[in-house]
Amino acid sequence: MKIISYNVNGLRSALSKGLAEWIAAEAPDVLCLQEIKAQPDQIPQDVFENLGYECHCHSAVKKGYSGVAILTRRRPDRVVRGMGIEKYDDEGRFIRADFGDVSVASVYHPSGTSGDERQAFKMQWLDDFGRYARELLRTRPNLLLCGDYNICHRPIDIHDPIRNAASSGFLPEEREWIGTFIDGGFIDTFRHFHGEPDRYTWWSFRANARARNKGWRIDYIMASEALRDRLHGADILPDVRHSDHCPVVLELDERP
Repeated sequence: MKIISYNVNGLRSALSKGLAEWIAAEAPDVLCLQEIKAQPDQIPQDVFENLGYECHCHSAVKKGYSGVAILTRRRPDRVVRGMGIEKYDDEGRFIRADFGDVSVASVYHPSGTSGDERQAFKMQWLDDFGRYARELLRTRPNLLLCGDYNICHRPIDIHDPIRNAASSGFLPEEREWIGTFIDGGFIDTFRHFHGEPDRYTWWSFRANARARNKGWRIDYIMASEALRDRLHGADILPDVRHSDHCPVVLELDERP
């Protein structure tokens, strides 16, 4: 089972850059998208249906903002939109699909780069999301939380850890949160298989950052500990360029 997570920074923009053709060639079983920036009636369902996918989305109330989706070649047993917390659900930040004993969620964590107010919102989200995930594990222990976490965990995950030490996305309290989150029952699936540096998932549009590989690894597929023995492989696909992010991949054995 191939699961891919991809912040497309605008679904319609990514489609205009060849996203559909890439999906056809890559053929993931489940594709989690973040920052779709589209309302349900703006999503070209026929494009995905022609590729053999159902598209389930959870859009933000505000048009052209945030939003998550799950594309799947297999009909889910259940789809859950939102976490039941209005201020986050209004921003379209969480959608989950259940496939047998495995649950896959597409998650878009807030950014704090626009100022103190949104950074405070992000930190509150992290507390609430961590609590929600722990509670969800009780009923859905085989859980994949895929998405843009907007946090680099360790210095190896960012091109310049010293100069970015006070930057949102690499703040000590954010890094502490993601470390505690992992220690609480999750596996950073890319790092489970790869220990090398200079592997990033997001690059600024400025200063030719992508060509120079001056990036941040902020996109993750987090797997619950119950899935450890079913993890088959993981990767980052930096040459896929429909967005300022790139896709991250997990290969999962369907059965133990």
